Amino acid sequence: MKSSTQDKAEGTFHQVKGKIKEVAGKLSDNPEMEAEGAGEKIAGKVQEKIGQVKNVLGS
Repeated sequence: MKSSTQDKAEGTFHQVKGKIKEVAGKLSDNPEMEAEGAGEKIAGKVQEKIGQVKNVLGS
C-alpha cells in the first residue's frame, strides 16, 4: 500500500476511533475521555491531510 493511501486510511480510522471515545466520554460523564477522543479525532484529520498532500506530491 502506498504511504499516502495508508496515511489516509489510518487518519480515517483515528477520526472514527476519536469520535467513539468522545461520545463515550459524554455518555459516561468522563471529560478526560471526551477530551482524549477530541484530540485523537483532530490527529486523525491531520494524518488524513498528510496522506492527501503526499498523494498530490507523488510521494
